[in-house]
Amino acid sequence: MTEGKGTAGPSGLEAARWWARMMRDPMDAYGALFRRYGDAVRLPRDRRRSLFLLSRPEHAEHVLVAKQDNYVKAFTYRPLRVFLGDGLLTSEGETWRRHRRLVQPVFAQRHLAAFAPGMAGVAARAVARWPDGVTLDAAAHMRRVTLDIVGRVLFGSDLAAESDATGRALADLQRSAVIGLGATFLGDAGLRRAFRLVPGAQRAGAQLDGMVLRVIEERRAAGPGGEPDLLDLLMRDGDPPLSDAELRDEVLTLLLAGHETTAAALTWTLILLSRYPAARDRLEAEVDDVLGGRDPAAGALDAGALEAGDLDVADLDVADLDVADLDRLPWTRAVLSESMRLCPPAWTIERDAVADDDVAGAEVTAGSTVAISPYLLHRNPDLWPDPEGFRPERFLGEQDRPRHAYLPFGGGRRICVGAGFAMMEAVLVLALISRSVRLDLAPGVAVPSRAEVTLRPARPVPMRVSRR
Repeated sequence: MTEGKGTAGPSGLEAARWWARMMRDPMDAYGALFRRYGDAVRLPRDRRRSLFLLSRPEHAEHVLVAKQDNYVKAFTYRPLRVFLGDGLLTSEGETWRRHRRLVQPVFAQRHLAAFAPGMAGVAARAVARWPDGVTLDAAAHMRRVTLDIVGRVLFGSDLAAESDATGRALADLQRSAVIGLGATFLGDAGLRRAFRLVPGAQRAGAQLDGMVLRVIEERRAAGPGGEPDLLDLLMRDGDPPLSDAELRDEVLTLLLAGHETTAAALTWTLILLSRYPAARDRLEAEVDDVLGGRDPAAGALDAGALEAGDLDVADLDVADLDVADLDRLPWTRAVLSESMRLCPPAWTIERDAVADDDVAGAEVTAGSTVAISPYLLHRNPDLWPDPEGFRPERFLGEQDRPRHAYLPFGGGRRICVGAGFAMMEAVLVLALISRSVRLDLAPGVAVPSRAEVTLRPARPVPMRVSRR
């Protein structure tokens, strides 16, 4: 097969310049390549292999669904694998299938309602601690809320106190993973040695390992009891059961992936609502109309305990649970969906081709990397009128667009296992915030993005709290 037939792109010295730009700011380079060459771009890596940047729904469907057996996790995930091991995010083949079979039942639709009280309790406690008039870092607080939710709901562990250290470790991990892209030829052992020279990488690994080992050891010490959660299933199920190393890899992956992406989505949503007050007014009106004086899916809360910060998840009246609240918050859900269109936390999905393939006219040779970027797909003007505008109404009612035009959680069999969990969590948290407070971005503050493993704010996000 002639490599790159059906695609445009730079070559020679110009290609080298694009690779240098990619290392400095990958998302900026993606956007510039898309604008210059269109929605199927070839950027050569060496004499045989290239990066194919593909930005149409038919490309996504082909790679992630129709021919997914021909595409494996790209070489770009190798640095991340050094930190996370063989969890769901980085594993392949039978290891991935075995872990997915263990984890997937916990996130089945029939189980999601049981998670709502815990989610609402964590969010309610957090919002109650924000004094009127204070300026806080919204990104740090969303990480704290989502880490606390994942820790309590899925692993039965209180991780809120570790959120700041975990946030720093995650930032170091993502930066190290990007730096490591230039050393993937060294293999896993070589990458581990190289990371010893990257400032913060060793500390990040130690912090994350320590948190995960504490969660596992505390559960083993406590023994079985109560309703089984995800950690129980990982520790006791499977044939054969997970080894200690496998258990560590999966708990770490689920803890980090389960809170980092949702925290980023909520942070970008709060920023956008501050910039688009009409959309925020409509969200607040919907939340007030649907919830009245209640908290979503949480029943009646003890206001005194809440203000004191003493409310425990067990204090929630599960008998008053009304998960149907989520179905009566279409604008809230649409706001989150539009935020994830503009700022998808999982901003690029990369696969390596096992064999030669024709991807909707783009001829890809074995060993080349295909990047399906939700960031570009969500901005394709052929699919999204006014692609840079914030228009949540796009997600109300019937949507006349191709199925794979919107990929906030990926696609195919490797679609995010916790997509339903994450969306329910985000709706509940955003509704609780909007029910109680407004968060306004500090005047004159710009919030640049940083595209590494996830798309997140590049610096703290100062927002002023106004109690409603």
